[in-house]
Amino acid sequence: MQAAPDLGASAAEAFNDSIQTPDPRFGAVEAFYDSQAAQDLNLGWERILFYWAELQSSQNADWNIFQVQDGWLADAAKHGRQVVGLIEKTPQWATDGRLGTGVPRGLYLPIDDPNNSWAGFVRTLVKRYAGRIDHWIIWNEPDVQAPDFGVQFDGTVADYYRLVKVAYQVAKQENPNAVIHLAGLTYYHDTEHHRPAYLQRFINEARKDPTSVAQHYYFDIATLHIYFNSDEVYNVTQIMRNILRQNGLKQPLWINETNAQPSNDPLNPWRDPTHIVSLDQQADFLVESFAMGLAAGADRLAVYKLIDVPPPLPGWPPDGLIRSNGSHRPAYDALKTITTYFRNTRSARLVRTGSTDIVTLDRGSQTTRIMWARSASSVTLSLPALTQQAILVAVDGTTRPITAIGNRYKFTLPGAKCDDPTYGCAVGGSPIILIEDTPARIVGGRSIVVSTVTPQSKTTK
Repeated sequence: MQAAPDLGASAAEAFNDSIQTPDPRFGAVEAFYDSQAAQDLNLGWERILFYWAELQSSQNADWNIFQVQDGWLADAAKHGRQVVGLIEKTPQWATDGRLGTGVPRGLYLPIDDPNNSWAGFVRTLVKRYAGRIDHWIIWNEPDVQAPDFGVQFDGTVADYYRLVKVAYQVAKQENPNAVIHLAGLTYYHDTEHHRPAYLQRFINEARKDPTSVAQHYYFDIATLHIYFNSDEVYNVTQIMRNILRQNGLKQPLWINETNAQPSNDPLNPWRDPTHIVSLDQQADFLVESFAMGLAAGADRLAVYKLIDVPPPLPGWPPDGLIRSNGSHRPAYDALKTITTYFRNTRSARLVRTGSTDIVTLDRGSQTTRIMWARSASSVTLSLPALTQQAILVAVDGTTRPITAIGNRYKFTLPGAKCDDPTYGCAVGGSPIILIEDTPARIVGGRSIVVSTVTPQSKTTK
C-alpha cells in the first residue's frame, strides 16, 4: 500500500497514529494464530475459544493450560489487542446429554452448590483470567436448532437463560470487571423457521424471573453473526437493536462474526457453494459490512476469521483472510484499509437510495465517506465537497488525490456483479472511499434509519 499523498498536517498525523494505536472496535477471530499479521492489520480485539471439554476433560483433571496458551494472551496485551473469550462445549462428565452440546448437569442448582458443574467451571475460568480476559461470551449460536446443521446447544431457551444467569452471577462475584455477552445469534435460522427472534425469546424467559430486571436480564452485551449480504448487516443490526430498545434495554451490540467466504478461490475451491462470491467480492463485502455495521450502531465488529487454521476441509468454504499456506486473500488488504480509514469513528450515517449506499463517518478531524453501487449498473455520483482537496482510497488501500470541481466531487461507482443465482446483488459494487481533512456534519446520533428495514431471504453461514 502506498503512502497517502498530500493529506495535510492533521490528516498525516492521524494516518501515522493509525499505524501505532489499534482502534478497539475492529478485530478478527483468532488473531493469535498470526501475531505479525494482527499487528500489521492494527487489530484492536480478538475472540478466542475456551472449550470446557478440553480445559477440564474430567471432573478432577488438572487445568489444561495448552488449550488456551498464556503466551497468546501476553502477546495480545503487548500489542494492544483485547481478548474476548467464548465459552462452550460441555464435557461428557458434566452432562446427561451429548458431548459438547448437552445441558450442564446441576444447572438449576444454586451457584455455590458443588454439583452445579457449570457454575464451578465458570468460577475457575473467570478467576484464573481476571484482568487478562474480562469479556466472556456464553456459548455460540443457540438459535441453530435441529434439524439444521451446526447445532451447538441442545437446551431450550429457558436452559440457555439459566446458563447465562449462572455465568453472570458467578463471573461478577469473581471479577467485578467481568462483562457477560450473549452468544452470537444468526437471526436467519429463526426467520427461516418462522420463529420469533431468539433475542426476544430470551428476553421473554428473563421476564419470568423476578430478579432479572434489576440485573438487566443478566447480560451486558448482545452479539450478532451476519454473513454474505452487506445490506443485511445494516438491516439485521437495526432489527436487533430495536428489540433491545422496545424491551427497555440499552445494552451495546457487537458483530462478532462477519464475512463472505469466497466460492472461487483456486487454492481452496468451495465444492457446493451456497453463495457465489469472488475473492474481490469478499474484500468489497468487508468494507461495506464494517461501514454498514457502524451506521447501524454496532459498537464493535470482527471478521471471521484471520487465518485458515485449521485448514478448510477439501471442498468446504475457506474463512480466513490468510490462507493456511500464509498467502493473503484480497480481503486482508481490505481489513487494513478499514482499520486505517474507519478508525476513531464517533458517529455514522447511512444514506440509501435505489442505486447507491453512502455511509458517512465522523472521525473527529476527518470525514470518511464510503460509497458503492447497489445494482449491476454503474452509477455516476456527485457529492458536495467538504474540502477542495481530498484523497480517494481503494479497497486494497491504494490512494490518489482528488480535487473538487464546482464544490463537488464526481465519481463513477462500478456496478455490482449480481451473479449469485439465488441472492443476486448480495454484495454491492466495489466501494470508493473519500477522505476529507475536516470534521463531518452529521446531524443526530450515530445511527439514522433512512429506510424501512426489510430483511431479504435467508442468508446463512
